Amino acid sequence: MNSKRQVTINGLTIGGNAPVRVESMLKVSLAKRGECISQCERLIAAGCEMARAALPDKKFADDLRHLVEHTRLVIMADIHFDPALAILAMEAGCRAIRINPGNMPLDKLNDVITTAKALDVVIRIGANGGSISQKQLDQANGNRSEALCIAVREQAELLLRNDFTNMILSAKSSSVNECVRANELIAAAYPDFPMHIGLTEAGPGDGGVVKGTACISALLMRGIGDTLRVSLTDEPEREVRVGYEILKALELRTRGVNLISCPTCGRRRADVMRLVKIVEPLLSRLPDGVSVAVMGCEVNGPKEARHAQFGIAGTPGGAVLFRNGQSIGEYAFDELDEVLPKFLTLSA
Repeated sequence: MNSKRQVTINGLTIGGNAPVRVESMLKVSLAKRGECISQCERLIAAGCEMARAALPDKKFADDLRHLVEHTRLVIMADIHFDPALAILAMEAGCRAIRINPGNMPLDKLNDVITTAKALDVVIRIGANGGSISQKQLDQANGNRSEALCIAVREQAELLLRNDFTNMILSAKSSSVNECVRANELIAAAYPDFPMHIGLTEAGPGDGGVVKGTACISALLMRGIGDTLRVSLTDEPEREVRVGYEILKALELRTRGVNLISCPTCGRRRADVMRLVKIVEPLLSRLPDGVSVAVMGCEVNGPKEARHAQFGIAGTPGGAVLFRNGQSIGEYAFDELDEVLPKFLTLSA
């Protein structure tokens, strides 16, 4: 989306002409090896392309190595404060690490950069709303978005002074407006480098989904963002599903079926919610990018249904089914449970 440069992590390209990538984070301790592997498998099935794994202590280094060796998912080690952990993560096989260079002693940071260069490791740097220093706030005259940009600039310059360019930039906040503005400033300052975007601590349920979507969508529509995470208080697979739904809605990537259904009103001729419940379990048989429209009446129904590869529009007597704009017949409501599974297949 935004960057001219492209980085590669175990064959996964980020930035340049690569699609916007969808990430998550493992939500169990590395010590729980079986659970970590299982979570990675579920993430892969959901379409996750990279997951961060927290490495809080050197005693988990062997667990990290085990994870890297036993999953197909690209793993980025998440490191805070201790540069020795960053080096251990790289030596354990991680080809991507997330660090805050400003929290590391400069002499030790040089060792991290040297190791990253030798092993061709990508470093993601960045700040979040909770890590802004008072000095950075003072420099920004109290503007938190500008303070976030200052924090990222300080980190980026540390790496650039050491001739290290294999990096991803990020700035996150729990405020949508603050996060969007900070990323705009960073993208303007460093247009060449890939950017990871997302709202941190978005929260649980619908509220978390809405806040994360508002932030990520606003940035993507500004051309900012090469990889994203929807940070939810939920299972990581849901983060991935929501991420793809955002990209699908913005027509940036297509994963799964595009289900179009009307919100229903007093004109509806069919129980749209019932039809959707019948249709949804059948969608996995269809390839990515196919559109299925479920409409409740003839006002918008036929036109929307004809636009989709598969369409269902309610009528006074039941529903008309369309395939690629052509009507294939009208069926009574009590026939739909039997007819729809046969209807929703490309081979028909």
